[in-house]
Amino acid sequence: MDAIGLNKARRVVVKIGSALLVDAATGALRNAWLEGLTADIAALCGAGVDVLVVSSGSIALGRHVLKLGRDLSLEESQAAAAVGQIRLARAYEQALSPHGIATAQILLTLEDSRDRRRYLNSRATINTLLTHHTVPIVNENDTVATDEIRYGDNDRLAAQVAAMAGADVLVLLSDVDGLYTSNPRLDAHAKHIPVVDGITAEIAAMAGDEGSGLSKGGMKTKLMAAEIATRAGCSMVILHGDQDRPLSALEAGAKATWFVARSDRQTARKDWIAAMKVQGALVVDDGAKAALVRGKSLLSAGVRQVKGGFTRGDLVEIQDASGSVLAKGLVNYDTPEVEKILGAKSGEISDILGYPGRGVLIHRDDMVT
Repeated sequence: MDAIGLNKARRVVVKIGSALLVDAATGALRNAWLEGLTADIAALCGAGVDVLVVSSGSIALGRHVLKLGRDLSLEESQAAAAVGQIRLARAYEQALSPHGIATAQILLTLEDSRDRRRYLNSRATINTLLTHHTVPIVNENDTVATDEIRYGDNDRLAAQVAAMAGADVLVLLSDVDGLYTSNPRLDAHAKHIPVVDGITAEIAAMAGDEGSGLSKGGMKTKLMAAEIATRAGCSMVILHGDQDRPLSALEAGAKATWFVARSDRQTARKDWIAAMKVQGALVVDDGAKAALVRGKSLLSAGVRQVKGGFTRGDLVEIQDASGSVLAKGLVNYDTPEVEKILGAKSGEISDILGYPGRGVLIHRDDMVT
C-alpha cells in the first residue's frame, strides 16, 4: 500500500509538540508559526478533509505564567496545565476563527481509551464535532491524570485518537524529519528512511531515547504510535514541523518518513469487531432483515426479542426469527434499555427511556457479516 497524501485523506490527525508551539527561552506562544499551521488546516478543511489536532503545550505555557522551573512536581505540573489549557485553547480559537472554523477542546486520559463506555462516548463526541465542521483540539487531561492513568506522551495519545476517530493519516509534527538508521545528531553516516512498511525488530532498534527540552517523546514513542496507528488502518508520517506551512511542505515533497497502514481503515475496524466475544443476540423481523441486506443500520423498530445480557459497546449477534445469524455488531444500548424500546420508532426512544437516546441500535459501520 502506498503512502497517501493529505488531500486524498478523508480524516487527518495532526500532532504538535511543545517545542514547536512554545518558545523554549521565553515560554511564549509562537504565534507566527501557529498562523501558518492553521492556514494549512483551513486549506484541508476547505478541501473537505476532517482535521483533528492533538496539541502539547499546556504545561509549557502554564509554567511560564506561574514562573515555575523545569523540574515540576505532579501538583505543579497539574497546576501549570490548568493555567496553560485555557491559553492553548484560546490560541487555536483565535488562529482558526479568521478562517471561519470553529474549535472545541477535548481532554482525555488513558482511562478514556481503556474503558469501553468512555471510549464510545469520546468517539461519538469527536464524530459529532467533525460532522458540524468543527476542529477538535485534543490534549491529555494533565490537571487530573496521575501516572497510572497517563499516556505520558502525546505521540501515543495522537495515535489512539487517530484510531478512535477512524483517521486515514496521522501527522506527527516534530523536531526531526523522520526515522534514520541511527541518531543523525550523533552519527554523520545515519541514513534517512522515507517509507516504513512494518515495525520490525530492526526498525525498532533504530529508535533513540532523546527528546527535546520541552518534549517528553523520543523516536521510541513515535514508533509505538506508528504501531497503534498502522494496526488501525491509519498511515502515519513524521515531519519536521519547524517550517512555514508544514502541511503544505509535506504535500510539496518535504523530507519525511511515512509508516504505511497495514490494511485500509474499514477492514482493520471490521477485523477488530469480528475478533470480539459475542455477549448476546437481537432477533429481528423480516423488514429489518431486508434492510440489513441492503446495508442499512439496525433500528429498534425492527427488533422483536433480546437474548443474553450485554452493555453498550458489546458485540451481539443479529438473528432472524429462525435463529440464523444475519450479522454481528456493536450495540448502542444496555440490555434493559433495549428491552424497553423493542419495536419503538427512533423518535419515541427519548420518551420511553426518559433521556435522549441514540438514533440507531447498531450502526452499519459497527457491523460485520
